[in-house]
Amino acid sequence: MSASKSSLAALTLGAIGVVYGDIGTSVLYAVKEVFGSGHVPFTVENIYGILSIFFWTLTVIVSIKYVVLVLRADNHGEGGLVAMLALASQSVKDKPELRRALLLVGIFGTCLFYGDGVITPAISVLSAVEGLVVISPAFKKYVIPITLMILFCLFAVQKRGTAGIGKFFGPITVIWFLAIAVLGVLKIVDHPEILWAMSPHYAVTFMWNNPGTTFVILGAVVLCVTGAEALYADMGHFGKRPIRLAWFSVVMPCLTLNYFGQGALLLQNPEAVKNPFFMMAPDWALIPLVVLATAATVIASQALITGAFSVTKQVIQLGYLPRLQVLHTSVKDTGQIYMPFVNWGLFVAIVLAVVMFKSSSALAGAYGIAVCTDMLITTVLTFYVIRYGWKYPLWLCFAATGFFLVVDLAFWASNLMKLADGGWFPLTMGIAIFILMLTWKDGRRLLNAKLRSDAIDLPSFLDAVFVSPPARVDGTAVFLTAEVGTVPNALLHNLKHNKVLHMNNLFVTVRNHEVPWIGLDKRLEIDSLGHDCWQVIINYGFKNDPDVPKALQQIKGRGCEMEAMTTSYFLSRDTVVPTLGAGMAPWREKLFAQMHHNASGAADFLNLPNNSVVELGSKIEI
Repeated sequence: MSASKSSLAALTLGAIGVVYGDIGTSVLYAVKEVFGSGHVPFTVENIYGILSIFFWTLTVIVSIKYVVLVLRADNHGEGGLVAMLALASQSVKDKPELRRALLLVGIFGTCLFYGDGVITPAISVLSAVEGLVVISPAFKKYVIPITLMILFCLFAVQKRGTAGIGKFFGPITVIWFLAIAVLGVLKIVDHPEILWAMSPHYAVTFMWNNPGTTFVILGAVVLCVTGAEALYADMGHFGKRPIRLAWFSVVMPCLTLNYFGQGALLLQNPEAVKNPFFMMAPDWALIPLVVLATAATVIASQALITGAFSVTKQVIQLGYLPRLQVLHTSVKDTGQIYMPFVNWGLFVAIVLAVVMFKSSSALAGAYGIAVCTDMLITTVLTFYVIRYGWKYPLWLCFAATGFFLVVDLAFWASNLMKLADGGWFPLTMGIAIFILMLTWKDGRRLLNAKLRSDAIDLPSFLDAVFVSPPARVDGTAVFLTAEVGTVPNALLHNLKHNKVLHMNNLFVTVRNHEVPWIGLDKRLEIDSLGHDCWQVIINYGFKNDPDVPKALQQIKGRGCEMEAMTTSYFLSRDTVVPTLGAGMAPWREKLFAQMHHNASGAADFLNLPNNSVVELGSKIEI
């Protein structure tokens, strides 16, 4: 019992560090943006109304929608938009048109995650470093260079993995939450009446009296729930219970105290609206607070970068992106990966965002639209999961998701007004990645159709070959092929040029499925083709790490004996040639050909031993 308690405590501490870093740093800029926008007249009633809206936004969107409802929609223990998408598409697999539409919507939401992944580190670190300006206005010219230097250091250490520094994330973030709670309490003591703003009456009164203003400021209010998606995405790492425990015992109370403390400060000193968070602190605490805030924002950014790596890997295995180099940074934890292309691509986009927008207030204009669209998509997918997957009655599904849909739509519509101010930035990035993903998916479909049309049936081909068999050599040949039951090009080239066949021949197809994990008991399907030849299908979920040699070890004792030292892996390295005619638009075909050319080798992705791989090339017109 004590062991399970200690592991729950450790997981809860980890969840505070990784899951809630983003939402925990939103206190730096959320209140400032609402009152700094100039839309809300500075009155006591309005301060109460805005704080009440903040409190109930956190309660409705995070506590009820995500922590209570969405966390229930786990896909074999996994969460996040990709897991929810897989769950929704499985729920409607008997409705192909609806399934296709849901896949497109879900994949678009995943693309917007990258836009969020650019804005979050930029706005978080920038808002922390801007605390220096509160110490002295002379620091203003150093804010952007210091921000860029911190971000560069963060991205540069990614290749070393986070195992070493990860153990400090939880304790540092706990210190951050305690610090913001203490700052809040110190101000609330001066104006305890501010706690009355917890009553929904103040939020409703403000919205009733100022409907137009409410609609406009929702785009800034949403900043207080940035990172809510993360608590669902990280469910697989920590489990539901630690995430819920961390939220209700630490995160929600500390956030509430700090927001109400900022409200109390504004009652006392309206001038503090320039930067209410840092102006809550006494002068002696400013420098330590800037350092702590910077550490907290770096940790929040780290969680997003790690999320970008794992989402990209999942999307690749679902077939929407070409293979990219994946490096494992931990021997113990297979989930800890590093993807150089994603890492530096994100960094370049973040530098662009910081240099273009120059301040956290300007970035706040860009923030929100990607987050709100993802929240909207999550709500829509949740409806299909609980209606068709869990078979709940229609009225209950509409009641459960309809309310959240209205709330999400209100925030989303308000954020559309920020399109010209910067909302176009993450949206443009998301659309560009969406085009790449669709081009890759459609290109792969055309390529596979072409390969199928040119394919030769494998069993009949082998029967013909063994009428007058070629010379047999010792060892095992593993031919990787995309289509089951067809002759791989590598086999044709091997017979044509080398005129030999190995003693054992395995025709292996790797299949990725729309479930997170596939256990070892369902990993392999084997069929004998006679003549010491076997058809093998290896099954992986989108969170499994493909490892063909390891999977093929299960063959031993099933009629085929494989020795690692005498096994060769044959791959077809196809070069795509775009042609005019049916298929995709010419520019998309050229784009697909370029993506196909630049994809990292299948050998690395499938973890094949470098000294045992033979690649034989061919050209394919699409």
